[in-house]
Amino acid sequence: MKLPDSTAVPLDNATLDRLIAFAGELADVAGSVILPHFRSQVTVDHKPGRGGFDPVTVADRAAETAMRELITMRFPDHGILGEEHGARDSASGLTWVLDPVDGTRAFIAGIPVWGTLIALHNGERSVIGVADQPYLRERYIGVPQQTILQTPAGTHVLHTRPCVRLSDATLMTTSPDIFRTVEEKDAFDAVSDATRMTRYGADCYAYCMLASGFVDVVVESGLQPYDIQALVPIVEGAGGCVTNWRGGNSLHHGQVIALGDSTLLEQVVACLSGASRS
Repeated sequence: MKLPDSTAVPLDNATLDRLIAFAGELADVAGSVILPHFRSQVTVDHKPGRGGFDPVTVADRAAETAMRELITMRFPDHGILGEEHGARDSASGLTWVLDPVDGTRAFIAGIPVWGTLIALHNGERSVIGVADQPYLRERYIGVPQQTILQTPAGTHVLHTRPCVRLSDATLMTTSPDIFRTVEEKDAFDAVSDATRMTRYGADCYAYCMLASGFVDVVVESGLQPYDIQALVPIVEGAGGCVTNWRGGNSLHHGQVIALGDSTLLEQVVACLSGASRS
């Protein structure tokens, strides 16, 4: 799946605020569909053709359907790119990118590090990103220049933490299994060996913890647009950066680095590229 590659659609502040509020409505409707299935004996299907075990549940499918119906009703000229139900072309240049349950493996294991990912892509980049964890009642919202966390206790502005040495960094990735080639495994291991601590298994929640100042580096591979587009504004709005493994800004899919402190970029890229050359 690919996002349209076109010029950016300009959005004034009032329109952006209206679309941020609508993204919250999408998260609300997705959460209302998903939560009754969490920590239940939900039936798990396998998506064929993707290799390995690629689970999907009724929660994934029904939540995306509910979000798509709301977008169609309110913004029929907007495009949609979703994990479960594919793409719909945009007549406005704006596209909603949806991952109803990012972290389905965590979801079916009863671990609350999954989330609903919602992005609004303006033809050039994602200008709104939402990661919603309805079980924990945490909603991360990233826009240009700011990321906030909404909880029942209130709203908090998030900031990544400074970390100038890779040897002091905490590294996360979803699973070592996402690195499918020997070269990718060796590259990730080189970064892991250079950091203070490596943790696995948080899916999209790792990026939220990076934006919150608890994690310094996320390195992943094999991502699709719906896996990353919502997380870019969340990381960037908190002061971090997201690049590909070469340090570039091609982020539609594939290999991704997220950093809380951009000072680390050169060090991480050197580890990744050095391992691939050895």
